Amino acid sequence: MHRRTFLRNLSGAALTLAATTQRALAALPKMKITRIRLWESPLSRPMFNQSFHVVTVETDAGITGIGEGGSKDTIDECATHLIGLDPARVEHFWQLMYRGRFYPAGREKAHAIGALDLALWDIKGKALGVPVWQLLGGLTRDHVECYSTGFPSKGSLRETARACIEFGFRAFRTSVADPGGDAPFSSQHMVRKTFEQCKEIREGVGSEGDWAIDYHTRLDLSDAVRLSTLIEPLEPYFVEDPLRSENIEAYKTFRPLVKVPLAVGEQFGPKWDTNVLIEQHLMDYARVTLPNAGGITEYKKIAALCETHQVGLVPHFTGPISEAALVHVIASSSGPALMEMTGDGSREIPYLPQGFDFRRGKMYPNERPGLGVTVDTSRLKVLTEVTRHDDPIKLFRRPDGSFTNW
Repeated sequence: MHRRTFLRNLSGAALTLAATTQRALAALPKMKITRIRLWESPLSRPMFNQSFHVVTVETDAGITGIGEGGSKDTIDECATHLIGLDPARVEHFWQLMYRGRFYPAGREKAHAIGALDLALWDIKGKALGVPVWQLLGGLTRDHVECYSTGFPSKGSLRETARACIEFGFRAFRTSVADPGGDAPFSSQHMVRKTFEQCKEIREGVGSEGDWAIDYHTRLDLSDAVRLSTLIEPLEPYFVEDPLRSENIEAYKTFRPLVKVPLAVGEQFGPKWDTNVLIEQHLMDYARVTLPNAGGITEYKKIAALCETHQVGLVPHFTGPISEAALVHVIASSSGPALMEMTGDGSREIPYLPQGFDFRRGKMYPNERPGLGVTVDTSRLKVLTEVTRHDDPIKLFRRPDGSFTNW
């Protein structure tokens, strides 16, 4: 092909893309957010900062977005920024919710921001009649591989691990041994017990299967090094959260002492919690999840950081709506990825007639608009309702209209 012909074709393709984008934007109805409600989920654990509560964001166009996470107080505070505004400005809203009350959000508030962010992406997908993964660049993979935490017991650890792989999961996940009952946790003894269990698991998954282990941040540094050294010949897919999350500088000491792949971030939120670990190659997989990261808006930025530094995505399991949302982000991201699922993935959610598409150890993207989930709120109790707009401090904007700090 001649260079002139190539450039003509390229120019034509660019014009076609621009026209398609313009039509898509024109297809977005003019909307305003009218009401935001938080609904109590019976699935939620007794931790307000890790809730599976359902969020609905209603608009005057009759489109309602669905999200998940947050608590009454954190949703109340974040939602007041959004009432009366156009839900299409997802990135702008993220900045408002995260920075609009002087102090940047902590991890608990980021969970609520993430819940609302999921709902805003759901609205945009529904308004355009496309799944969210289309808005994020389209599919990069046919399905998302999963590993199982708490796969149903088949007797011994060996037999359970084998059954997990035969079911279709990529890997079987275990954890540092539990002393049982009210017995004290002696990390030295638990290291030895855990190593014996890991040998049994490796035998169960066989040479073609994979396994992983979660340290749950319960070991001190020296014992985390010792266990990592012992299990190295057993070739774990990854070692999860080997150290406490408060001081990420400790990974600069830990990383040179071990060779097993490291997965970190189950307790983390937005990108500033993980950027040093990613940029300095102190971990191999990011465990950050939704809505904890602050929603899809923030998670896709973390995914880009990971791609830049050749770090994979292994998000922590979460609520069912957030798990559906994770499929959209991961299925449109490149690089290695593995999702965590509990048990054999056969949960039935009474208030969720339509959720994620999981089959035999894998998550599949679908063509349903938005996040592709539907919620029966008649089965849920309202925890809070927000209909009033409020910006409690003066908001500053640059000459171009973008938001900057107070």
